[in-house]
Amino acid sequence: MARVLVTEEIAEAGLELLSSGGHAVDVQLGLSDGDLTAALKGASALVVRSATQVTSEVLEATEGLIVVGRAGIGLDNVDVRTATRRGVMVVNAPLSNSVSAAEHTMALLLAQARCIPQAHTDLVGGAWDRSRWQGVELCDKTLGIVGLGRIGRLVAERAAAFGMHIVAYDPFIIEESIRNLNVSMLDLVELVERSDFVTLHLAHTPDTVGLIDAELLAQAKPGQRIVNVARGGIVDEEALAEAIISGQIAGAAIDVFAKEPTTESPLFELEQVVVT
Repeated sequence: MARVLVTEEIAEAGLELLSSGGHAVDVQLGLSDGDLTAALKGASALVVRSATQVTSEVLEATEGLIVVGRAGIGLDNVDVRTATRRGVMVVNAPLSNSVSAAEHTMALLLAQARCIPQAHTDLVGGAWDRSRWQGVELCDKTLGIVGLGRIGRLVAERAAAFGMHIVAYDPFIIEESIRNLNVSMLDLVELVERSDFVTLHLAHTPDTVGLIDAELLAQAKPGQRIVNVARGGIVDEEALAEAIISGQIAGAAIDVFAKEPTTESPLFELEQVVVT
């Protein structure tokens, strides 16, 4: 019987599955790095989501750990290199929230296009100003999808149902594999030059950190709106805020941030931005 340390909330069904497999499930939420290291003593497995930082220091101080399980997709909060060197397996759940992420992308696209949160705030605050938040239609607009993996493809299917024209950038995709999606593949610069909306669906890697920076935003189609439900750090938040203030970018809908958890971002001060 193995002891499994769970440091973030996961579905009760998941905990029951671990217990039914004969494991001793130890749930300890909100641990600091020091507390995490202490709690890992005697544990064979660690289950995390996105908040727990499984750093090199934590892994180096841990003996007997066999596997780190990420209840989700991204692994940027786990030092995979150190884990591999120490013989600790790192696994994730790539299909766990694909549909949820795609649906949330569509929700944010609509919220950004139709200015739903802003109109709500104005009205409950006592202002009847319908003309201020008219927004735009999705129909006949061009959606640029950066990253055409599982989630990107689900978004493409849903956006097509709204009558959007879909273009995409993904250097790892073979065009024959997406022929049924009716998606035009472009390079990244051409995509931002042509798209009315851009949505990001990329992993957090050294190659994608800061991908959407001031230089790329300066080349964007004027009035473009950007959605990011992928990973924090892919968009330079300072550069995006400046592009919105200048009017180059009309607005953004952001679900992930460079530092999480956070209550501070230059984007929070802008009424053209929707955050979740």
